[in-house]
Amino acid sequence: MQRMGMNSQPLSASAGAATVLVVEDDPSLRMLCRVNLELEDYVVLDAGTLGRAEELLRSEPVDVILLDLHVVDRNGAELLPFLRDERPEVAVCLLSGTSETDPPLQPGVHAFVRKPFELDDLIGTVKRLLAKEPARP
Repeated sequence: MQRMGMNSQPLSASAGAATVLVVEDDPSLRMLCRVNLELEDYVVLDAGTLGRAEELLRSEPVDVILLDLHVVDRNGAELLPFLRDERPEVAVCLLSGTSETDPPLQPGVHAFVRKPFELDDLIGTVKRLLAKEPARP
């Protein structure tokens, strides 16, 4: 299956480029993540719902998932059991703008980024996850 970009154009990622799935229901934030991660030479898939995220995870290679905790009217953490069972190799970074303190990392979660975030922090987190480095305190 050929990967398609925003305008249904095939993505021309370099061979071996890591794939990041952005699961975020805010279209502007999803686009911001997509564009900036693509500038870092990542292949980026995006989903505005957990159902779409599951579809992509079943059909596409994914290395890192940036998972919003509040997607439409569901809790993004509902996707964690699926990831643990079906795609345990995928590194998971939770995104949330509602928590005053970072939640403890639960099984299957490798990092947490609070919204609003600095793009450098988000990209740095993706790089750390791909390098299999432990989460920073």
